[in-house]
Amino acid sequence: MNIRRMLAALALMAAAVVAAPAQQPAKFTHADSLRGGNGPGRSWWDATFYDLHVAIAPADSSIRAWNGITYRVLSASQVMQVDLQPPLVVDSIRQNRRNVTWKRDGNALFLTLTEPQRVGDTKTVAVYYHGKPIAAKRPPWDGGYIWQRDSLGNPWVATANEGLGASAWWPNKDFFGDEPDSQRVAITVPDSMMNVSNGRMRSRVRNGDGTTTYEWFVAEPINNYNIAVNAGTYEHFFNVYQGEAGTLSLDFWPLKIHVDTARKQWAQVTPMMKCFEKWFGPYPWYRDGYKLVEAPHLGMEHQSAVAYGNRFQNGYLGRDLSKTGRGLTWDFIIVHESAHEWWGNSLTARDASYMWIHESFANYAENLYVECQTGDRQAGAEYVIGTRSLVRNDRPVEGVAGVNDEGSGNDHYYKGGNLLHLVRQLVGDDEKWRQILRGLQSTFRHQTISGAQVEEYVTRESGVNLAKVWDQYLRTTMIPEFEYKVENGQLAYRWTNVIAGFNMPVVVTLPERGRVTLHPTTEWKTDGGALQGLGGFAVDANYYVTPKPVSPGTR
Repeated sequence: MNIRRMLAALALMAAAVVAAPAQQPAKFTHADSLRGGNGPGRSWWDATFYDLHVAIAPADSSIRAWNGITYRVLSASQVMQVDLQPPLVVDSIRQNRRNVTWKRDGNALFLTLTEPQRVGDTKTVAVYYHGKPIAAKRPPWDGGYIWQRDSLGNPWVATANEGLGASAWWPNKDFFGDEPDSQRVAITVPDSMMNVSNGRMRSRVRNGDGTTTYEWFVAEPINNYNIAVNAGTYEHFFNVYQGEAGTLSLDFWPLKIHVDTARKQWAQVTPMMKCFEKWFGPYPWYRDGYKLVEAPHLGMEHQSAVAYGNRFQNGYLGRDLSKTGRGLTWDFIIVHESAHEWWGNSLTARDASYMWIHESFANYAENLYVECQTGDRQAGAEYVIGTRSLVRNDRPVEGVAGVNDEGSGNDHYYKGGNLLHLVRQLVGDDEKWRQILRGLQSTFRHQTISGAQVEEYVTRESGVNLAKVWDQYLRTTMIPEFEYKVENGQLAYRWTNVIAGFNMPVVVTLPERGRVTLHPTTEWKTDGGALQGLGGFAVDANYYVTPKPVSPGTR
């Protein structure tokens, strides 16, 4: 999650930013390629299971840990890339009880395996390590371990590392395109604390040395950045939800001091779940359940263990990001982060450049929740349109593939959400649109995919030519300008500030004629009907374009 508040002054500058020249290509490093690419040290093996064991020492902010990496050999190789970021120190790496030699290249470890790696074999390599992992300075945005204390002075520890990478605290293939089929997460903490991680708790064992080990098991595929530690003085309460796929457990883990407040605020989970199952299909993790866990940071979409830090209030820390009032009737973190269970966790970007899949759809889910809550399509539209003031157009929404580049860290939220709202208008049939969203989830359930796959699916199922729409809004910083004028008693119009071949229709209101669909191109066209003037003329605000009246005679 990387949600930032825009200042009003920046919003007023949006038009100037849109018109600015294209940004210079970013310069990427060798380290970017190692992190973001599926290079030769990664491509030959497929992670199938991670067996993670971490002992946490809050007293000195350190960990001692090991991870067993089980993998299937896809092609023959003896050099394996495993990622683990300094300052963590590797103690040893072993395969079949034999030490493996390795060398470090930045955040990557390159292992030289001596055992034959035959295609189709399943192997395990174990990495033993210790140290003080990177401490987050501004979580969840910068990532790392969070070492905090609650209001009573009790230790409170968590992780949040989406952008920084899971390798900030545990060794893995730190690459979006490969998820294990399942994972064990065994966390050892002082007896005064308990740990909540992903999936379901299998055991809690007192070790007799002042520590307790909590073992959690994730039965479904999971993004590595979603694996989470939440260690504190928690209390548990639960509910059940009768959903599309049966009975779903809803487990809640607030700090003990916040139980009563949490029971009231977190009651919003049930209507949220009902809304999202309607629009997106069944919650993707019935086997692992749904958990909401209080965290010492704002929030994060940790799979089946959503981190919550919105201080038990509606809005985004009490604010409405849309500035319409629509965002103050529901808890932003519950809705946005839970939407990621579908968009990001089940349907996962294969590469960081497609992060818009995660954030655009989660942002758009906020709009749909307003619609569910109010029963009013227009109320949802008002919300998403209101967030346009937060769009920066600093970079294209889609990033550069293979180098851990997310594109615009801001606009894959608000611009992406408005793009999806626009596509809904172009589809023109709300039920068809709902089935497209559900179809994306059922078709790509528990898969890592590209942005192109999403684009192609929506285009095919809608029957609408959306190719230029995707290119315009995802891969440029230009918002289309709808230029119009009355000339010789007729409406004349065209697109400007668009890519070559941009051909999107737009709905306008014409005096005495009402709503009319126009089909502008980059050349001037006329409507054909007589007009005395432009009184009452308007471009439908649901279309994410900039209306631009021009003087008669403009060429």
